[in-house]
Amino acid sequence: MNKPESAASSSSEKPKLLTARNIFPFILLSSCFAWWGIANNMTDPLVQAFTGIFDGLTTFQSSLIQFAFYGAYFALAIPGSIIARKFGYKTGVLVGLGLYTIGCFLFFPAALFQQFVPFLIAFYVLAAGLSILEVNANPYVLSIGPEETATRRLNLAQSFNPVGSVIGTLLAQILILAKLENLEALAADATEQETQALMSQQLTIVITPYIIIGIILVAVWILIALTKMPYVIESDRNVNFSATIKRLVRNPNYVFAVIAQFFYVGAQITVWTYTIFYIPDQLGISGSEALRNFHLPALILFGAFRFISTAVMGRIEPYYVLQFMAIAGAIFTLIVITIGGMVGAFALVAISACMSLMFPTIFGLGSRGLGEDTKIGGSGLIMAILGGALLTPLQGYIIDISSVSVSYVVPLVCFVVIAAYAIFAGKVKLPAASVKTV
Repeated sequence: MNKPESAASSSSEKPKLLTARNIFPFILLSSCFAWWGIANNMTDPLVQAFTGIFDGLTTFQSSLIQFAFYGAYFALAIPGSIIARKFGYKTGVLVGLGLYTIGCFLFFPAALFQQFVPFLIAFYVLAAGLSILEVNANPYVLSIGPEETATRRLNLAQSFNPVGSVIGTLLAQILILAKLENLEALAADATEQETQALMSQQLTIVITPYIIIGIILVAVWILIALTKMPYVIESDRNVNFSATIKRLVRNPNYVFAVIAQFFYVGAQITVWTYTIFYIPDQLGISGSEALRNFHLPALILFGAFRFISTAVMGRIEPYYVLQFMAIAGAIFTLIVITIGGMVGAFALVAISACMSLMFPTIFGLGSRGLGEDTKIGGSGLIMAILGGALLTPLQGYIIDISSVSVSYVVPLVCFVVIAAYAIFAGKVKLPAASVKTV
């Protein structure tokens, strides 16, 4: 049996981010963060795309894509944590990747049906896999090194998520939206038979990137399955679900973190989903141009600031950084709502820099001191992704009855809640929980 990770450094040394034997497993786990970033950001632009493909589909109805996507995160988080508890994180990661792959391949029969609902089912299965993957990957990263550096380590792993986000956005812009826009002119004078053929072309454009990703994920699954990964020892493999939940709900730091995570994910998904509504509305450009010239730079900024934030947290407590970014995000959102135009567009891009550190930082702060409750606790923090499922249709409804600018009051409220949690987290003192590994 190897020595515990917590014993890897003496009390006189600064805790390491990772030990040498865990570097390659950490890289493999971090790649998963990129894969779900691709899925998330390919999905966001499809809210607008499906309104053009399926006749009569409103913004609210099309936003049910996000309801199915993030609703699956909510529904599968607890099963994902049970898998982790009974069979280990590696098994959970493989189950999650497997469902993600199946969801990608379900886009093919969905296109054959030429109906909106089968796509919702495909998105649900895909996101169910992502939920199980995140429930296992996030706490796994926290567990494979000293707890003192856990939040920094998770921020570093999450830094690969924006890389996937950029790739996903490029795929959506180049392989989906740009091609769909080229077909729009044909739809105006098309006969009923031609309209049916055109829809088939449009849906083929939509599903092609997902099929390609599914094929690649098969190779990723095999690589992880064949790699020896760190194993986290549990003193008790029984789920003890009821007792764990009772402890968690009596932990105010954890409960507030779940609430903050709900509003963070709501903010991220609403800001990114409706960028290709807001920018064309304010600047009179196409959706693909908005993706290329504004949303893509926002994601690059998001990725860059995650690396920057990880470095800053080496000197400044994470809750102070979170507090600052949440307040800045609220200010930029106010500019989006009240000023608009090019200034509002740049403010919308700047919001992504503010959001960069929020998910992993809230996850890390909320997981402090949970010990062996971390697996079930982690599922609660993933279930909070329900915010994306509920708040995105809410903002879509506001767009239908009011305007895109006014709808950004939704993320504004979210940033206020996140700032409140950051202030609270800074006042909470929790004992460090040791995690033994072999």
